[in-house]
Amino acid sequence: MNILVINAGSSSLKYQLIDMTTESVRAKGNVERIGLDGSVLKHQYNGNGKAEIKQDVQDHLEAFKLVIKAITDPEYGVIKDISKISAVGHRMVNGGERFIDPILLTDEIIETMKNEVIEFAPLHNPGALMGMEACRKLMPDTPMVVVVDTEFFKTLPRYAYMYGLPYDVYTQYKIRRYGAHGTSHKYVSLRAAKMLGKAPEEVKLITCHLGNGSSISAVSHGKAIDTSMGFTPLEGLIMGTRSGDLDPAVVTYLMEKKGMSPSEMNDYLNKESGILGISGVSSDLRDVEDAAVAGNERAQLAMDMLCYRAKKYIGSYIAALNGVDALVFTAGIGENNATVRNGICQGLENLGIKLDLEKNKVRGIEADISAEDSKVKVFVVPTNEELMIARETRSIVEGQN
Repeated sequence: MNILVINAGSSSLKYQLIDMTTESVRAKGNVERIGLDGSVLKHQYNGNGKAEIKQDVQDHLEAFKLVIKAITDPEYGVIKDISKISAVGHRMVNGGERFIDPILLTDEIIETMKNEVIEFAPLHNPGALMGMEACRKLMPDTPMVVVVDTEFFKTLPRYAYMYGLPYDVYTQYKIRRYGAHGTSHKYVSLRAAKMLGKAPEEVKLITCHLGNGSSISAVSHGKAIDTSMGFTPLEGLIMGTRSGDLDPAVVTYLMEKKGMSPSEMNDYLNKESGILGISGVSSDLRDVEDAAVAGNERAQLAMDMLCYRAKKYIGSYIAALNGVDALVFTAGIGENNATVRNGICQGLENLGIKLDLEKNKVRGIEADISAEDSKVKVFVVPTNEELMIARETRSIVEGQN
């Protein structure tokens, strides 16, 4: 069974073709700069094979045609034609309370999503929907499933997902904590349980998805009970360009001082703040770390703030969980940056968390980086959101037959 996983953004379309018999990736790639000059598809196949197609791509329909061309090409394709694709899984960031569980995609579902859930992830959901529409036009007879990132957080208790606002803003506008990166948190929590030699229902975990966008989740006996991102992916940790937690009064104060409109303030908090705004160097932590090592004080400050805020979330989640069996690092920073992992764990020894500095010198591989006398295991687990989406897709499609 071949499942094609699609992750469409406003100007990009990422894909993986996964053989579910072995759960191996047959091909993957990304169409970049959709609707912009310099469009390109970067394609990988059969492990090490690579191909690049440069041509103008005006919209997601053209982008998807290019993806089909790549995966069926006689030279660098991996299947003869699209009939060899059994199903397609689409990623959606946030479906609000209307769409929580994975769902079989129909034209009616797409229209409902357009009308009801765009606003819950205005930077992500429109691109996802464009990808769904393009895919259905070219593969109308292939079953498709939408997997929502927030599905993993449907188990959050009400006292964890509600805000201290008048209750009617929840009932009328559905303003609450939804979280993000749920597919990643779910995947690494399952892997961490296996690394502990236990069932997910037997362990308590804290999972740290640290990348350009970052979130931390508390997972109790297989179920998420809290997470750092909120109504949107803006809340929580300091991120590449996002501010993370701040006093809401800062927003209105700055709007008055700078004469900003709501949309301008939204861009300011989402695109000009965080690591970029603090360091003045870059939103890429690799550049910021290099600048810090070279003596840039603001770059070091950004690093320190990132680690400190993560440390606070971990401490609070240990309290919420009443203890923890493992702390898990994943995503671009979590999997690859030993400095950040060490900075976060320093000072958590009294809570049972202690790194082995030599074991911590790993990048992008699954590893136990705990010190021998650490009461809590510390793991690095490369995330695999695409495989998680493919598994959910297979489950829904097989359930329909």
